[in-house]
Amino acid sequence: MIITDVQAAPPVMSTSRAKLWIRTGILAVFGALFSVSLARDMALGVFHWPWALMTFLPCLAIGFWMRRLVPMQVHLASGYITLSFDRVYFALILILVIAKAVTGKLPGMAVWADVLMCAILGLMMGRLSGICLRVRDLKVQHNLR
Repeated sequence: MIITDVQAAPPVMSTSRAKLWIRTGILAVFGALFSVSLARDMALGVFHWPWALMTFLPCLAIGFWMRRLVPMQVHLASGYITLSFDRVYFALILILVIAKAVTGKLPGMAVWADVLMCAILGLMMGRLSGICLRVRDLKVQHNLR
């Protein structure tokens, strides 16, 4: 849903650029932590690259589709695009992270923890990429900087 507003952006709302950098930072932290664990499991032979790709690629596509769920507002007067909190995505990632933490502690569940890591990274990367493209398209559509 896109709402075009002729008023200036409220001072308490962050611009899209700030929220995109925050999301990028979170993805980098998760990516670094999960990559170390995933590389260790692959070196031990617990998990394999084909399994990672079979999980990551569909989740990347799902995450890219989820960009449509992010509420955005275009503020023409100030030239900003603001993003609102997406509860569906937050709940999904929270559930997956908790499930990954639980399966990582249970004996014999390391493969499922790795599958969940690949799913989380795919969703996060796909959604962030989709949001960046959507913001770019809105800027072009509304002739914003």
